[in-house]
Amino acid sequence: MINPPSLAAGPYHKRREKVHLTKPTNQSNANNDAHHQPILILTSKFKKKPIPQTTTKILLSRACMGSSALYCITIFFLSCALFPYPTLSGPVSAPSIIPNFTSSYLQFIDNSGAFLASENNSFQARITNAKPESKSFYLVIIHVSSNTIVWSANRNNPISQSSQLHFTPNGLTLYNDTGHPIWSTPQKLSSVISSMHLLESGNLVLLDLMNNTVWESFDFPTDVLVEGQKLRVGKSLVSSISDEDLSKGSYRLVIGNNDAMLQWEDMNYWKLSMDKNAFRDTNFPVEYMVMNFTGVYLMGENGEEVVIKVILHDSNDNLENSSNFQIVKLDHDGVFSIINFNVNDGSSEQEFTGPADRCQIPFICRRLGVCTNGGSCQCAPAFHSDPKMNSGDCVPLDGSLALPGPCNGSSSSDSTTAIKYLQLRNDLDYFSNDFTDPVLHNVNLSACQNLCSANCSCQGVFHSQGSGSCYMIRNYLGSILIKSSSTDRLGYVKTTVVGISNRYLENNKKSDFPVLQAVLLPSSGVIIIALIATLIWSRRRKMRWEKCENSKLGRGNSSSSLEEDIDFVSIPGLPIRFDYQELARATRDFRTQIGSGGFGTVYKGTLQDGTDVAVKKITCLGAQGKREFLTEIAVIGKIHHVNLVRLKGFCAHAGQRLLVYEYIKRGSLDRTLFRGEHVLDWKERYEIALGTARGLAYLHSGCEQKIIHCDIKPENILLHDKSQVKISDFGLSKLLSPEQSGLFTTLRGTRGYLAPEWLTSTSISDKTDVYSYGMLLLEIIRGKEVFGTGGSEIGGSGHERGGGEAGSGGSVLRARRTEFKAVNV
Repeated sequence: MINPPSLAAGPYHKRREKVHLTKPTNQSNANNDAHHQPILILTSKFKKKPIPQTTTKILLSRACMGSSALYCITIFFLSCALFPYPTLSGPVSAPSIIPNFTSSYLQFIDNSGAFLASENNSFQARITNAKPESKSFYLVIIHVSSNTIVWSANRNNPISQSSQLHFTPNGLTLYNDTGHPIWSTPQKLSSVISSMHLLESGNLVLLDLMNNTVWESFDFPTDVLVEGQKLRVGKSLVSSISDEDLSKGSYRLVIGNNDAMLQWEDMNYWKLSMDKNAFRDTNFPVEYMVMNFTGVYLMGENGEEVVIKVILHDSNDNLENSSNFQIVKLDHDGVFSIINFNVNDGSSEQEFTGPADRCQIPFICRRLGVCTNGGSCQCAPAFHSDPKMNSGDCVPLDGSLALPGPCNGSSSSDSTTAIKYLQLRNDLDYFSNDFTDPVLHNVNLSACQNLCSANCSCQGVFHSQGSGSCYMIRNYLGSILIKSSSTDRLGYVKTTVVGISNRYLENNKKSDFPVLQAVLLPSSGVIIIALIATLIWSRRRKMRWEKCENSKLGRGNSSSSLEEDIDFVSIPGLPIRFDYQELARATRDFRTQIGSGGFGTVYKGTLQDGTDVAVKKITCLGAQGKREFLTEIAVIGKIHHVNLVRLKGFCAHAGQRLLVYEYIKRGSLDRTLFRGEHVLDWKERYEIALGTARGLAYLHSGCEQKIIHCDIKPENILLHDKSQVKISDFGLSKLLSPEQSGLFTTLRGTRGYLAPEWLTSTSISDKTDVYSYGMLLLEIIRGKEVFGTGGSEIGGSGHERGGGEAGSGGSVLRARRTEFKAVNV
């Protein structure tokens, strides 16, 4: 037995250990014998790892120095009895190995597990661990200068340091400590393997006797692409769980037919074409992705055509940095990145990342965490960090609520579970909404939530108030992000009520309180209140009708005027209010009529200061109430644009409602364009079209609230001095809040200029005005009415003014198609 104090001086031991000699075994194969002779080394009993060769030689010389041969032989047999597993430390082969080769980490421990190197030692094949302290070992290809793992074989099935890799004419096989295979190349290869090569590109290949490639690691990528490696359609990069654990994570880079997508749990969250540096050259189907020092490319047409490219360097930079090493990697946190390693100084630089905003990564803030400022996380309102777990997930603040659990193989939800939805903040959105289509259209929130409640896999919904679209979050619930665009989608998280089911009332029918009285008393009260409300509503409706009829006859009473005065005070932002008698004198009792609009007749007048004005006398607003009328007047009164008729003021007196606009001398465009003696030249037509477009652009994007005019036509385009254009008549206009992208309303406008949205019962937006402007543009160019005379105006209540029926949409569309053909000819 070796004296323990002699071991304490060794550099690899901090405490006393017993060591033994390991005899070389005849298991060494022909390939090992061809490269080296077995070397006896020592193995530590306590640390269970071999001691390097240098220490082995020192210990052997000290143990047997001056001792008898019998003493050395005793040490040898004792070590064989205690440690029956021999360890061979061999050199690294380059660049190939022939079959009947066996390797393990222990056999090549002096080389960090490396047993094969490329010709210039740029890459090595190793059995090693990802981190020095890790006990999980993998068969990997590693770039030596940067110490970067570019491929791993058994990423989901790690092995120990003593597990072995066998290379035979049938391929490669990894065995665990019990001798069971846990990874191998395909069992039936096309031909017998004659050699294994590691190329300078980092590709591990198996060759047959004719030097044909039978198998290669490039065909089975993990989470890294090296220069020249092709990631074909149908293949994908899969992230690791962490830098230490190489097992497959939940993020994937998938190559599709027309783009490269990042996915989390099979849901897209980023596309290569979305990046600002990406350019689409052609529309050929994508065949593969490839990377070099100039950038990343999606190729098609047998590699002859570039479909999408991201250029990082030009060719000159490529020559200057030819010694650098560059990879494409899908990080464990879901970031697609291109990393450039400087092989001279060992530094690295991240040259490209996608997505650029880390808040677009689906699980960056765990479940229901709100991501802000590129990665700062906090729980959504009504949620907090789970106190029972340290995972970072957020759970409801209300202890009686819980997030739904797994489905247990059933797609339908348990009907006995009570469900409650928690609304998210208005400015919050979910990453998948921009990449998936709604599951339902034109439905209300209740129908959207009912669909989610009936689906076990549903975790929550987002509902669009304007379009009625219903978006469903299935299976997995990730992080929440701040809205990047104006949308009216609102989110609702599905929760279950702990300990309460839908059958709660059925299980608690028995009660000491009389059930009949408890039901009848509230019901009777509700019925009485409903009857009183109905009588009040009927009476007010009758009064409004009488008031509308009186206004048509010019009658009114002082009490209604006084009531209106009180209401006007409560509406801020109104323009100047004129006295009715003042406007009557200005228009000479409404004598000079100069036109008619959506809700009344327009008269010319002159104010006391000599200013000419146009006074529009509104007879009755129908279903549109006084409050909405005043609110629209307040908003339109604040509009000031050179291409919009300015509203100078209004008047409300005894049921009479009047709007006072600035007076435009030349009148409406239809008079000059269709019935005027003077023919407009092309420059005038261009200025008219351009001025109208500027006015519409201001209404749609330059105001606090988006304004949809709803009645763009030549009669509402007024010409001022020097061909200055002004849009008029906002009687049919609608207002959109910044959160709204569209709205549903009753049919309004003029036949011939109505957009298809009006006739298909879909939501309207500023695009409806753009369509009407297009019809107006045709008339400006041709100088003739596209649809002939007699275009009838349709009011907000759904009926037409000027004859015709609102239901004649088919004839209108047929007329449009005919006219467009005539114009094209």
